[in-house]
Amino acid sequence: MKLSEIKNWSPEIEKVITEKWKNSEPHKFDANSKKKIYSIDTPPPYVNAPIHIGQAVTYCYMDFFARFKRMQGYEVLFPLGLDRNGLPIEMAAEKKFKVSPFNVGREKFMDYCKKILESTSSETSDTFAKLGISFTSYKEGPHIGAVYLTDSPEYRGVTQATFIELFKKGLIYEDVRINNWDPKLQTTIADSEIEYKDIESNFNDVKWGVKETGEEIVIGTTRPELICTCGMVIFNPGDKRYKHLDGKTAISPIFGKEIPIKSHPLAQIEKGTGLAMMCSAGDLSDIQFFREMGLKPEIAIERDGKMNKIAGPLKGLKVHEAREKIISLLKERKLLVKQEKIFHRTPVAERSGAEVEFISMPEYYLKQIEFKKDMKKISKDINFYPKTAKKILDDWIDSVSIDWPISRSRFYATPIPLWIAEKEGKKLYALGKTGKYCEPWKERVNDDLEVYCGRKKIGVVGDFRGLNWVGEEKVFDTWMDSSISELVLLKYKSDDKFFNKTYPCSLRPQGKEIIRTWLYYTILRGFLETDKACFKDVWINQHIVDGLGYKMSKSKGNVIDPQKLLKEYGAEAIRFWAATEGDLSKQDLKCSEERINGEKKTINKILNVSKFVMMFENPGSKPNLTSMDSLFIDYLEDLTKKTKENYEKYNFYNPAIELRKFLWDTFSSHYVEIVKGRAYNQGGKFSNSEMNSARYTLHFLLERFLTLSFPIIPQVTSLILGEKGIKISDSDFPQGKKFKKDFKIIEDFVNFNSLVWKKKKESSIGLRDSIQGVKIPASLKDFEKDLIHAHNLI
Repeated sequence: MKLSEIKNWSPEIEKVITEKWKNSEPHKFDANSKKKIYSIDTPPPYVNAPIHIGQAVTYCYMDFFARFKRMQGYEVLFPLGLDRNGLPIEMAAEKKFKVSPFNVGREKFMDYCKKILESTSSETSDTFAKLGISFTSYKEGPHIGAVYLTDSPEYRGVTQATFIELFKKGLIYEDVRINNWDPKLQTTIADSEIEYKDIESNFNDVKWGVKETGEEIVIGTTRPELICTCGMVIFNPGDKRYKHLDGKTAISPIFGKEIPIKSHPLAQIEKGTGLAMMCSAGDLSDIQFFREMGLKPEIAIERDGKMNKIAGPLKGLKVHEAREKIISLLKERKLLVKQEKIFHRTPVAERSGAEVEFISMPEYYLKQIEFKKDMKKISKDINFYPKTAKKILDDWIDSVSIDWPISRSRFYATPIPLWIAEKEGKKLYALGKTGKYCEPWKERVNDDLEVYCGRKKIGVVGDFRGLNWVGEEKVFDTWMDSSISELVLLKYKSDDKFFNKTYPCSLRPQGKEIIRTWLYYTILRGFLETDKACFKDVWINQHIVDGLGYKMSKSKGNVIDPQKLLKEYGAEAIRFWAATEGDLSKQDLKCSEERINGEKKTINKILNVSKFVMMFENPGSKPNLTSMDSLFIDYLEDLTKKTKENYEKYNFYNPAIELRKFLWDTFSSHYVEIVKGRAYNQGGKFSNSEMNSARYTLHFLLERFLTLSFPIIPQVTSLILGEKGIKISDSDFPQGKKFKKDFKIIEDFVNFNSLVWKKKKESSIGLRDSIQGVKIPASLKDFEKDLIHAHNLI
């Protein structure tokens, strides 16, 4: 495809280029290269849904980083990962095929999950290819940098291997505790998987009795269905109204249960009546209170979200049904004093949207509390972009109060590699083999597997004939898989030489909303495996919002489809818009089709100015430059230096703005217009030396602009440079030079040109016609010959 054949840039032109790139794999990783390695731990998108505009834009930024680093001489490891594990896949299967794993069984349900995956994975890679994302490879395989799938036996095998080693170190344990429970998906979830929403609820004032005095007391609650689990009634030590009740006994309504009354600072004098009922598991403060007071919790909610026998007349009802029933009973017995509508801060499961309950379940835990100080310490070894993002991580580490529950009662995820048996009342655990992926829920135990009782190895399965070994049916929290992405990328446990050479990973780019999950867990797991920080740099991005600044959602009808944008405007326009709209690490970007279309005009401006410059033969070697040509080259050298410094800090916004300004306001609109007469040199008004200076400078400015812009808009720049005989992938990024000179003279130059053109327009004089009475400023005397000729000054 030749430049002369292109009238306007289009998605059709891009299709030819990107398909060639995807098939030829120009950036395939060379493990034997002597170059320094730069690795990017990309966030693998879930494949059950099309790529959204946020993913499209953030991956464009990652591609900026990768292309720039290649230009700096690095061997770049920039993989495409596809996340195919966990709840999003299961939920997609349930929705599409209208099935439930609890009805059809595990084996059949997993087949449905695989059907979902078969139809979606290729769509993701196709979209990234159209965006010009220069992944190391678009093909699956054993080679370093190949496309990886998080549900592959190889990936899951590494997850299991790290678990086995952590188990042997005594960092994994099983315990029965009250956990966050998603009643919709019927699984335990971690604190990091919960968000809080203000949900409308009733605050109910309910009458209770006091055993010793016979008096009535009133206690307010939003969870009357949990009265049956109340372990203590409390009042604030400073609340004089209830001092006489300290040490006495409350009688719960409906259930008639005797409950101690004590003073405790957790009660708020101004909230409700000042009395509070502390339930076994109404919320996190209840759970912490029971631990603090040494109370034995009674859990009234089962795994299916229904009330159990502890709830008495509420047994078998779902939570909201039980709430309505208890209110009805209280009203019948005239025990409900009043109800008040309030908005209650409620924990909600991030994935399903269900209100979280707290139930007692046996789960596997990974120790993390004892490593909080280590986490804070090693995170200081990581460079954060922007620096303010580190506070989000530090605050989350400070807030962690329990060990990480890593097991889940789900299906399409990595199986926990354990078989369990009991002997003399003690649990024995047979561990899977490191390096061999296993599925204990459907495989028989092998005699050579190591057996542990607690932290102690006590033999192998073959030593314990006659025991009933049962394969663990639970799976890992998907963050157990995601949190080893950089380990898998750098061939942990499969290529020690490569891993030792490349660890820690160079960069983790990710969104701020998953700092408390993906980043935190990865740093934790990396530390537990290597005693080191797992990244050199972390780049945190903000969000892509609609043109008015609102978060996109289907319900609002403001979702912007990147496929539509690609079809209408092309990838280059999207990429240049993404770079110039704002600093994504510091602010949300407003997605505006109008502004993206504006950058399509920028791409065409690049084409047009390139066609003009390439009309002239490049003199090749640097001639004696005129003062004006030297000034503009120095200006771009200075801009090159600043661009490089910013790119090294993952700041592409400021350079992109400056490059865009240079193209539109300085180069094409002013320099080219003034110098083209000298470049043509029709009539021989200029010497050959002056003509060659103009032509050399035109080519220099164009080539340098294209080179600096290449990481952002690689298709149009590589096409033009290729026609000029320059293979940009082999080009070193220019160093640039810092000049102390004042480039304000360029502003004077631009202002003078604008003034002359304005005067001609006001006087109805053609741009090429002569004009009298215009004085050239003293600062521009060195440019007098060009200005007189270009403006036809008399």
